[in-house]
Amino acid sequence: PFGITGIPRLSVFGFVFTTPMSYAIFATGVAAGCTGILWRLTSSHWGRLLSVMRDDELAARGLGKNTRLLKVQAIAISCAFVAVAGSLYAAHIRYIDPSSASLDEGILMLSMVVVGGVGNFRGPMVGAAVLIALPEILRFLSLPDAQAANLRMLIYGVLLVLIMHLRPQGIAGKYRIQ
Repeated sequence: PFGITGIPRLSVFGFVFTTPMSYAIFATGVAAGCTGILWRLTSSHWGRLLSVMRDDELAARGLGKNTRLLKVQAIAISCAFVAVAGSLYAAHIRYIDPSSASLDEGILMLSMVVVGGVGNFRGPMVGAAVLIALPEILRFLSLPDAQAANLRMLIYGVLLVLIMHLRPQGIAGKYRIQ
């Protein structure tokens, strides 16, 4: 409950990342590498099989595919990528505690995926951009100081509900033909 202190700075092949710019460049490279790996995985036969299972699990089972194994593999791979992100975060902050992964943070991450759109690469990126930019844009409204925070949160909530009502598949989700 008191957290872990004294996490050493990130060191790769003897090079210690001491400046924020060097760490940002390294983290961007790791993110690009992870994105490339995930892109390759999702465009492979295995990724297409996951899409089939997501759309109709019964049909995938009917084709003789082991859906339980696919689910375990997907969870294991996602856990590996979360571990990479967590280790980068811990090496950057150099201190972690349970409040680093609060319920609010989890809800924000899930909202980014849902608002952006599930099942593609652009969805979570669009969702992250919208949900990070929206409160900052609302900050520039000339609202009275006494009610500014409450009104901003109300507008933020109404906009989220509208997005989910008008585009239930997400902003960057696939269009539904009805």
